[in-house]
Amino acid sequence: MEILKPASAGTLESSDLMVTVEPGVNGVDLSLTSSVMNQYGRQIKKTVLETLDRLDVKNAKVTIVDKGALDCTIKARVECAVYRSCDMADKNIDWGGVIR
Repeated sequence: MEILKPASAGTLESSDLMVTVEPGVNGVDLSLTSSVMNQYGRQIKKTVLETLDRLDVKNAKVTIVDKGALDCTIKARVECAVYRSCDMADKNIDWGGVIR
């Protein structure tokens, strides 16, 4: 999928995260800020990058502000932000169908 415009999903509440995706070039540029960076930073990055790969996102600038979200929440927020950025959120999407 090609990121067409900036879009975001999520909140800055505890146990959630804010995902912002923007058009990018030369791969995925991931910026992560997390309240649990020392404990789970690598796992959060892995989950985000795997989700983007499953959605076939090749070029994007992704900004994550995490407040302790679980993997399932991370996947859902990334998926939603990507679909919004592609103007697909208003179409009949098989939500969660791409994400495993």
